[in-house]
Amino acid sequence: MLKNYGDLRVWQESYGLCLDVYRQTRALPADEKYGLTSQLRRAAVSVPSNIAEGYGRRTSGEYLQSLHIAYGSVCELQTQLHLASDLGYLAPDTSKALLNRIGSVERMLKALIRALDERRAFPRRSDSSPEPQNPRPPEPQRKTRGA
Repeated sequence: MLKNYGDLRVWQESYGLCLDVYRQTRALPADEKYGLTSQLRRAAVSVPSNIAEGYGRRTSGEYLQSLHIAYGSVCELQTQLHLASDLGYLAPDTSKALLNRIGSVERMLKALIRALDERRAFPRRSDSSPEPQNPRPPEPQRKTRGA
């Protein structure tokens, strides 16, 4: 049983990724401090932050909204890392390791979103819930034309 958002594996992985992004962006040029460095860090911190925020929300709809925002930040972070790599600001092995880690977070986030979507679409019934009498309405009778 999860006690708080920190127990979520996707939060743990995204938090670790955020720390890695902060460490690796120290090496970016000083003139990128308020540009790409800032953007990378903001996108990275947004992922675990939105997962945590969503976990604390009252409804699964609000939780899903926060998870979708986190997913958007993952995509933003991927784009910015490609840019930093293509500009030669990150070593190829560093860039590859970060992108692999982002891919892992992305897959976990997609799985969590999918699971919550399915749970909303097909809520669990309690044992005391009656079986639905007519789960689908009957098909309408079609009139046939006479010859």
